[in-house]
Amino acid sequence: MSSIELSIVVVNWNVRDLLRRCLASIFAAGLTGVEVIVVDNASTDGSPDAIRAEFPQVTLIANGDNRGFPAANNQGLAAARARFVMTLNPDTEIAADALARMIAYLDTHPDVGALGPQLLNSDGSIQSSRRRFPTLATALFESTWLQGIAPRGVLRHYYVDDRPAGVKQEVDWLTGACIVLRREVLEAVGGLDEGFFMYSEELDWCRRIKSAGWKIVYLPEAKVIHHAGKSSEQAVAARHIHFQTGKVRYFCKYHGWLTASVLRLFLLAMYVWQIGLESLKALLGHKRDVRRQRIGVYWQVLRSGLK
Repeated sequence: MSSIELSIVVVNWNVRDLLRRCLASIFAAGLTGVEVIVVDNASTDGSPDAIRAEFPQVTLIANGDNRGFPAANNQGLAAARARFVMTLNPDTEIAADALARMIAYLDTHPDVGALGPQLLNSDGSIQSSRRRFPTLATALFESTWLQGIAPRGVLRHYYVDDRPAGVKQEVDWLTGACIVLRREVLEAVGGLDEGFFMYSEELDWCRRIKSAGWKIVYLPEAKVIHHAGKSSEQAVAARHIHFQTGKVRYFCKYHGWLTASVLRLFLLAMYVWQIGLESLKALLGHKRDVRRQRIGVYWQVLRSGLK
């Protein structure tokens, strides 16, 4: 029987310095029986060399191209040997006792298939990470330009704002910066759906876990700092495309082609509207360079068709 308790899979793309801090925080915890697997998606910032030089105990899988977040995670999960597996973003730092707390909780709650810690922003404030499964109404407002005028109850329900963030609780799904699973859950439901490139893959994963009869728990006693979005902000157009196509794919998978088509057309119409708005502002001479950049990004989204 393996003496490894926890396998941590970290997928990296061009965030070398944050990755170094992430790995340092893992090893600083001093927990025995932990293996760390880094899957690098063709970084050009020297990340693989830094890992080899500074963290020789890490198993490094260096891809020749960017395979996307789910596919790279699945590479790491396939190499993992422990009875618990964790997917962890490279822009995170783990509190000293977080790993031990999460393992202890899973050990004493056999009906829990997956759990996540309380995520903190860089300034120490609580980062929203608990979610209920989205409805079409949620999708039309959440992370679109209409979010500010959304009916209060729609997003409050989705973000679980009706429950205190400091209380341990069962949830529908967790954002993917840090999720721990039992090996038997991974074997039962499989890894991440590689049809997603980035975004919504953890939503799909958690839905499959819950459908298989396991509970998903948010454990605020365990804390992880998440310096959010440091990889995706390097490619703005790609971020928009992957986020929205992930949303459409999820709705097609669980709500059908018609619902997904309505959502896709709505999202594309929103980008058309924004191009018109940014064009008008540019004509009026307001921050023309910024307007041109945004228009270029939004045109790329339209050309993708969100397919």
